[in-house]
Amino acid sequence: MGFFKAYDMRGTYGVDFDLDTVYRVGRALPKVVPGTRWLVGRDCRASSSAVRDALVAGLRAAGVEVVDLGLATTPMVYFFTAEEDFDGSVMITASHNPPADNGLKVSKRGALPVGYESGLAEVERLVQADPAAYDASAGSAASCRVAGTDPVRLAKYVAWLKTQVDPAAVTGLAFAVDCSDGMASILARELFPGAVFLNDAPDGAFPHHAPNPLLAASREQLAETVRARGLDCGVIFDGDADRCMFVDEKGAFIQPDYLIPVLASTFADAPGRPVIHDVRTSRGAIEALREMGCKPVIGKVGHAYAKVLLREVGAVCGGELAGHYYFRDFHGCDSGELAALRILRAFAGAKASGQAVSAFMAPVQRRYANSGEVNFKVADKPAAIARVLETAATLGAETSRCDIDGYRLEYAEGWISVRQSNTEPYLRLLAECDTRARLATWMSALSRAIEA
Repeated sequence: MGFFKAYDMRGTYGVDFDLDTVYRVGRALPKVVPGTRWLVGRDCRASSSAVRDALVAGLRAAGVEVVDLGLATTPMVYFFTAEEDFDGSVMITASHNPPADNGLKVSKRGALPVGYESGLAEVERLVQADPAAYDASAGSAASCRVAGTDPVRLAKYVAWLKTQVDPAAVTGLAFAVDCSDGMASILARELFPGAVFLNDAPDGAFPHHAPNPLLAASREQLAETVRARGLDCGVIFDGDADRCMFVDEKGAFIQPDYLIPVLASTFADAPGRPVIHDVRTSRGAIEALREMGCKPVIGKVGHAYAKVLLREVGAVCGGELAGHYYFRDFHGCDSGELAALRILRAFAGAKASGQAVSAFMAPVQRRYANSGEVNFKVADKPAAIARVLETAATLGAETSRCDIDGYRLEYAEGWISVRQSNTEPYLRLLAECDTRARLATWMSALSRAIEA
């Protein structure tokens, strides 16, 4: 896949893109996203400083003013884009990708996302047509360069988060925080006093594990720490801290979509209000939301779509299987830090009432047997999807179908989802059933169809 993707720009530095590409992106962005004030932040990857310099040089060549936030979490960039009324912003990060990768997440005024369908396609066209080369010796970025983190804005952001959830509200909970050697490290100790901290120094080589909490190997250290110390739970962030995930007191992974109703329960006005979720969300989570009086609203996978949907329907919050959680009170954006605080507070309340995290989550987790999302590398994805749909017709009577993002097919006994990844070369399959035996049968038949 190329550098320009559905939600952002991302790839291997020096292979999928170079500094000339970044410079031309900087020159092109103000032609697509109007305005003269731009904010730039970056993660701790080895290439991020050079990418920042090239991007800022391009933005300035296009005639705009640039403010450098320095080392930041992605939610920090969203927050200050909206709070300080910037016309546009770019977070330099490859999120959960390997250390050699990097990328650019673009927002416009109000922290609204700029995805391929909402501007990046035109940026790509302009970049391809622009012969300009980046001159690293020109020094046009020097006057706005921040070596570390902007301390004033970091303090302001942390203070705002504490107005949403007082860290004292979770002091009765014993938990570990794994920053994954990423950007959560710059604020974790302020937000989670008393926690057991893992990998909380920013290191773009990610020496302890991949910065992707969806990988079981990335969670092993956290799970073992929780078990060995007898903690109540653990939370792990991805590389740029826009996602968080949890393990319970046994070190068992809590699938992120199961936590959407938990998150909604932390808002007093959630009953009667919409809560968004993506096409892969567990039926158990959706049922739990309805039982709370919330109105679940289904949407496409990805932050570029979720942020828009949340605003369109007036949702109080929402979440995705991948561990992104969105908030009305956070300008409609996702924040791993805010999600972690709210969910930990809910876990602390459960503990105070005598419930372990696993018991607290059981009413949602144990309703159905869930496969989790399974990835397949296939050359012809449309043909594979067609085979899945043909096989799905043999599973039983279809009760409903959603085709806004691949296909989600509902049956009395369960449901399946098949879709093409928007960021990676995969076809993704997920199924959920009333029994584990049925789930095994469905997944076997569907997997054979994909691999045929």
